[in-house]
Amino acid sequence: MDDIHYREYKILLRPERFFNPTQFEVYWKKLCAVAELHKVGAVTNKDAFHRHVREVLFYDTETCDLYRNAFILRKRTFYTDGWPDPEHELTFKFRHADMKTAADVDVTPYMEANAAIKFKEEVLPLKDQVGGMRSLYSHNCVLMTPALEINQGLEHIAAVFPCIGRLTGPSGNAKVSLVNNLPVQEVQVNVGSFDFGHGLEAKATIAIWRNRATETSLIGEFAFQVKFDNYDALHIKAKARSEDFFKDVQTRAPDWVALGATKTAVVYGLGHKDACGRE
Repeated sequence: MDDIHYREYKILLRPERFFNPTQFEVYWKKLCAVAELHKVGAVTNKDAFHRHVREVLFYDTETCDLYRNAFILRKRTFYTDGWPDPEHELTFKFRHADMKTAADVDVTPYMEANAAIKFKEEVLPLKDQVGGMRSLYSHNCVLMTPALEINQGLEHIAAVFPCIGRLTGPSGNAKVSLVNNLPVQEVQVNVGSFDFGHGLEAKATIAIWRNRATETSLIGEFAFQVKFDNYDALHIKAKARSEDFFKDVQTRAPDWVALGATKTAVVYGLGHKDACGRE
């Protein structure tokens, strides 16, 4: 079983808050003020508010066979000066509330590719109130520019990721296509970092997802991620400080927080699919 080496804290943000680019800086100042209250070191990057643009595409069958079974297939393309980079990132993940269930799913691809396998805990607010936290466990495979035709049948995807083979039975070779025909534009700023003490440090980002076709904002997100060698060896005080900071950020700026979903669930939910809201 793979060990957890990442803990990513995520707070979804109300899209209407990002009515212009200066709102990234407005929210970051709020975060730094909360960090000071908790004696968390906060460093602002030199190019903190330089906006990085990426295209994010989710793929699934018409009946959401992947997402209904806790799998996510996502393609992300990076842009430089308005032009797409020649390489893209393909992420295949299994995400579940039970750690062992997530750990037991082997996401290793059966193809020649530059693959990175990551097992992480994603810490989210409670679904129905600010000031709390819950966890999802994500077993990820990240491929850089794989020679894989995504918009083929589910059996074609299962040939690369055998862990979804059981889904091809009742669905046959169901076609895989863009979820809700929705291309997402992601605008992200790599604002800075936090120091929770005892060697526990995290890089922080703020992002907004937009419907590229209609140019409307869908959802925002504040996230920070820590990396470590051994989950059980995390310093108890540093871990507690990171959690207290995460919860207090919600309660001190509740009018920024969007509860009840993940970014993926928002994209699926736009089509009022049965799969939405599972996370």
